[in-house]
Amino acid sequence: MSQSIGTRRQLNMLSTPAVIFTLALIAFPFAYTIWLSLHEFSFGGNATLNYGRNYLLMLQDGEFWNGLKITLVLYVLSLVLQLVLGTYIALLLHSSKKLSGIVRTLMISPFVLPPVVVGMMWLVVLDPSIGAANWLLQSVGLPRSDWLASPQWVIPTVAFIDTWQWTPYVALIVLGGLQSLPPNVYEAAQIDGASRWKTFWRITLPLLMPTIVTAAILRSVDLLRFFDIIYITTQGGPGNASNTLNIYGFRKGFEFFEIGYASALMITLSTIVLGAVVVLTQARKRVAW
Repeated sequence: MSQSIGTRRQLNMLSTPAVIFTLALIAFPFAYTIWLSLHEFSFGGNATLNYGRNYLLMLQDGEFWNGLKITLVLYVLSLVLQLVLGTYIALLLHSSKKLSGIVRTLMISPFVLPPVVVGMMWLVVLDPSIGAANWLLQSVGLPRSDWLASPQWVIPTVAFIDTWQWTPYVALIVLGGLQSLPPNVYEAAQIDGASRWKTFWRITLPLLMPTIVTAAILRSVDLLRFFDIIYITTQGGPGNASNTLNIYGFRKGFEFFEIGYASALMITLSTIVLGAVVVLTQARKRVAW
């Protein structure tokens, strides 16, 4: 007994430096950003404490509220599309076991591509003059679209690009959940004569909810801090039609050098992300079985 206690103490002593280093690596940048958000600071100048004035200015900033609205609209639209399509694809793969291995391998390719590659690829496809998207529209008699250059279409287009890239990721998560469901429940439903539709709504979907919510948590972290695809394709344009909070904070910090105000924006965005994760985590506990 004493030997096992001594071994545990040795393991704790060995792991303590790694734990301290990891906590410092996470805590220091976050604490420093909070400190900056409470100061008026720009590159080349001195930091002046303004007692949270950055947050008051943020509440009066129309661009902040516009960025928050765009962030939430893009988040909800992309998340719903990815969860619905990902679940549907997972169900198709699960019912067709012969193709699941091949298709699963091909499905990995979109979400392992670097965002720069994805953004540049879709810039070419959606180009108003030479892009394949408008060529397809014209070939079936539909009018051309400006896609990323249109204030009305830019958010749905960006949501479509992100959905194209990350729906396979959601599908693989849901497919793993489908393969872990207990088969005896389906055998009982088959004996009772339940139709496929009722089996899905009464058995499959409720049992899959913890997996679906887990996928929602993982995607929420990325979607609420949406940056890379937008910066590559539109940089917040046209005008400010795709100027999310992350893009707005980046531009304030690295184009206008308002580091204190940009830090306040990033702390606010981090709080929104943390809040979404907490809410979804509580929802997952409620649907767990």
